[in-house]
Amino acid sequence: QAEEELKTAWSQQAGQLREMGCRERLLRSDVQRAKEHLESFKTWVMQVCSPSTAGSTGKSVTEQQVMEKVRQISDENQQSHEREKSLQKELSCRLTKEKEVSANMEVFKNSLQKLQ
Repeated sequence: QAEEELKTAWSQQAGQLREMGCRERLLRSDVQRAKEHLESFKTWVMQVCSPSTAGSTGKSVTEQQVMEKVRQISDENQQSHEREKSLQKELSCRLTKEKEVSANMEVFKNSLQKLQ
């Protein structure tokens, strides 16, 4: 009976080991696919950001290059937003001055008509 129990236990252990081996192979396959997707994504990002930097040279793009390019684009975007705010402020000031001038012109026009 002990021998039967050992055989059963051995059989269960062997089944578990086979299952673990299958899982390991699947995980390795998933990791490899993820690496390929990451490399493809990095290359795509660099091609979108700077076509002359990636793809055409045949070299793989480093994470550092991608991060630097994303940082650069982010900085440029921030500067653009700041410039837009500045221009909106300037436009608002000019519109306010224009309204003042227009109001003053109206007063001047009315005064001129009264004088005539």
